[in-house]
Amino acid sequence: MTIGKNAKIYVAGHRGMVGSALVRRLQQGDYTRLITRTRKELDLLDQRAAFDFLQLEKPDYIFIAAAKVGGILANNTYRADFILENLTIQNNLILGALKAGVKDLCFLGSSCIYPRDCPQPIKEEYLLTSPLEPTNEPYAIAKIAGLKACESCNHQYSTRYVTVMPNNLYGPNDNYDLANSHVLPALIRKTLEAKQNGKSELVIWGTGTPRREFLYVDDMADACIFLMEQGIGDGIYNIGIGTDVPIRELAEIIMDVVGFKGKIVFDSTKPDGTPQKLLDVSRMTNLGWKAKTQLKEGIAKAYASYLSTLN
Repeated sequence: MTIGKNAKIYVAGHRGMVGSALVRRLQQGDYTRLITRTRKELDLLDQRAAFDFLQLEKPDYIFIAAAKVGGILANNTYRADFILENLTIQNNLILGALKAGVKDLCFLGSSCIYPRDCPQPIKEEYLLTSPLEPTNEPYAIAKIAGLKACESCNHQYSTRYVTVMPNNLYGPNDNYDLANSHVLPALIRKTLEAKQNGKSELVIWGTGTPRREFLYVDDMADACIFLMEQGIGDGIYNIGIGTDVPIRELAEIIMDVVGFKGKIVFDSTKPDGTPQKLLDVSRMTNLGWKAKTQLKEGIAKAYASYLSTLN
């Protein structure tokens, strides 16, 4: 079922990087009945509050972009928080949607749901075929549970709950905290600070050899709206750009964008994480969607956005 411009659309987590991109894209598409709530207005960890809100608003469509997220250090340090909070948020929203009679929903997962050592590029059917990456296993298990909850609702209650699996996202409203952020925003901040402080070296965690695929967050939002507008209401869809780069090359691109002329030093005592995570995006390509933003262009946009927050 396609969604009309007059549909009530709830974006859970609208202040985060993904949620704010969804709101931007929906507004660009002339969707005017958007529902949002700040964490202060609605605590999604509170089941009764979430249920009451959905029962009152009865949105036509829900995007679940609310989640506890972080980089490799945060995932490995706050393991209980990552599994318990994410399970609670998504369960409250999926079960609340079901109870409120909401038939259409998009659940945002993550590429970390796939096995650590599965073949590349990663197809959707590789899910649960071998063990996960240990450093982010709790978060991944929570996201797998959300995916399976959506599948099960569709099977038992004839809902249209679709799941998207993006690769590493970056862009406006990203988290640049060095302890808790993902690799790309952390590198942007570290590179800028090295430049500002007149450093001759940029120290990077790991060996620089792992390969990663990076997707500009506005492309991710566009993919989600595309699925909504196409009436896609079941299944798992990888969302990516279709190419990856070694962390060393990523660092070199960021250094070029920032204008840092020093050299890279790798701290091999720190973990690398999964060796490679390149998604097979043929399902989305076959539907007619492709990412538009190339990596250097996206990094330049992300860097400009980050600079604007420092002024």
